[in-house]
Amino acid sequence: MKKCIVTLLILTLFLSGCWDRRELNELGIAMALGIDKIENEYVVSAQVVVPSEVSMRASTGRSAVTLFHATGDTVYEAFRKMTKVSPRKIYPGHLQILVISEELAKEGIADSLELLSRDWELRSDFYVVVAKDLTASEVLNVTTTIESIPANKMFNALKVSEKNWAGTEGVILDELVTNLISDGNEAVLTGIQVFGDKETGSSKQNTDSITPTTRIQYDNLAVFKADQLVGWLTEEESRGYADITGKVKKTVTSIPCPKEGNITIEVLKYHSKIKGSINQGDPEIDLIIEAEGNIGEVLCSIDIMKQETIDELEKNYEAEVKEIIHQTIESVQKQYQSDIFGFGEAIHRSNPKEWNKMKEHWDERFSDLTVNVHIDMNIRRIGTVNNSFLEKIKD
Repeated sequence: MKKCIVTLLILTLFLSGCWDRRELNELGIAMALGIDKIENEYVVSAQVVVPSEVSMRASTGRSAVTLFHATGDTVYEAFRKMTKVSPRKIYPGHLQILVISEELAKEGIADSLELLSRDWELRSDFYVVVAKDLTASEVLNVTTTIESIPANKMFNALKVSEKNWAGTEGVILDELVTNLISDGNEAVLTGIQVFGDKETGSSKQNTDSITPTTRIQYDNLAVFKADQLVGWLTEEESRGYADITGKVKKTVTSIPCPKEGNITIEVLKYHSKIKGSINQGDPEIDLIIEAEGNIGEVLCSIDIMKQETIDELEKNYEAEVKEIIHQTIESVQKQYQSDIFGFGEAIHRSNPKEWNKMKEHWDERFSDLTVNVHIDMNIRRIGTVNNSFLEKIKD
């Protein structure tokens, strides 16, 4: 019996307990981080929740967040130096979004991401975006409606836009790092902009009116080569990127009617497959797309009750999307020589031996790559009415 007691006492010496436990009232919960670079120093901004203002009982109607800044030779140093201005240690475990300035992105983002990929306190499921034409700090300094915490607004808006529009891309940290280090697939990030008066945007006045004078809005996709931003896609090209890579979940596409006017197709199912091959020594890609959708809007005189009309609309959709895809590929090939579509990975999968011969010069091979596009659209439903009532009004 004594031996058992002694053994238990010895074992308790090795029990560490909650060695890293910290009280909630000792932490400043950061929901968003911004990284800028001025000359040779990093400027890190943290959007931190004000506990009293997110409490229903204690709220006074002031801002639900506050913004802390610090500078340093490294991101980690700047982040830790925030303790000089914050009464609490900044805790990034609930981070929703990371904003990187356009200037820093042009210089290279790898160094900025090193800490974030290493820090054990951080989950990797936060979005990374690029501040277009302004600093990351300016983005985080704008108050928002509906969501009192701007970081939540930015996170949810990107999530909703990616799911229903397909012109934006919600990229989390793990995905970004994977694309930065992979052969044959470069990275893209969604751009974020601020429209309106930046000074008013930081005040409560911005959220007191029905139409805010300053608002945050997602823009188009930023194209990277290695870890450097090399340019921006247009809105149409951003949609084309989603079409090529199969990132479309739901979206709408306007196509021309057989004679005049337009019809809008709501795309509900979308699948693309990228197949690589070697044709007479040259790499080649076959892009195979299958889509299903409904007729969402009819702005022309057309009899959608006829099967031949549906067949023609399906062909019009296929031609419209095919043109957008070809324009997007050509633009990226000629302007940026950056394989953001993952065509190199497809060649690698199909023929590893040939890929090893060309991967060192893939940028040049990508610029002249032949891409064959095959699209099959099926329109399943026409909505709750048959032909549009607009036809009767115009008659």
